[in-house]
Amino acid sequence: MKYKGFVHNTVCKSAFKRLSLNMQKTAVITGGSKGIGLALVERFLHQGFKVLSISRSIGQLSPLQDQYGQNLTVLMADLSQKQVVLDTAQIILQQIESIDVLINNAGVFLPGAIAQESDEDFELQMALNLNASYYLTKRLIPNLAKGGYVFNICSTASEKAYANGSSYCISKHALLGFTRVLRAELMSQGIAVSAVLPGPTLTDSWQGTDLPASRFIQTEAIANAILMAWENRSSMVMEQITLRPMLGDI
Repeated sequence: MKYKGFVHNTVCKSAFKRLSLNMQKTAVITGGSKGIGLALVERFLHQGFKVLSISRSIGQLSPLQDQYGQNLTVLMADLSQKQVVLDTAQIILQQIESIDVLINNAGVFLPGAIAQESDEDFELQMALNLNASYYLTKRLIPNLAKGGYVFNICSTASEKAYANGSSYCISKHALLGFTRVLRAELMSQGIAVSAVLPGPTLTDSWQGTDLPASRFIQTEAIANAILMAWENRSSMVMEQITLRPMLGDI
């Protein structure tokens, strides 16, 4: 599987609609055009949030825009590029006074062994799976609401390495470490932080598999688990949410 390249190398500011500043909760979700991100966008919209989805394309968000109108804003940006992440963060800071939920979900999986994979595959996975979450979160911390929540979508590969998943495992291990540090630093501000570690999930990464859907986690189930953590934030923090298919990993 090869990465298809970049859609944009600059932020498409024209895609951004100003979010009204009222009592309505706001969520910023990266990688929201498909898979887990799309399920999260839909779930938080259904809960009455204003959602800002950041992704490289509109993807499968058009029906949700038609359904939810101004409650959904789509900002198209290639978060594998640092300057684009910084530009994106600046736009968000100018438009959203208080962010209740930040979900760092954007990522890419390119299989390969260390000795054979290209340097470019390593650099891309580190840029998108780790650096984008770091740079975006760092810039948005001033606008995170007290009682807010940051979710970083890691992976079971954040804890268990496997052959032929070298740079992906490396980047996800690092993302888990970043999440743990962030939790320690933000708890005194009343901001919760969770690492979410899904196992095999039925997304485009498994396109063409002969395995039945029952061997995978459904994206909607991951969104429901994250929403449950958000709803219980007043009394507890789920520091790490590990999710696996009922029959275990593949």
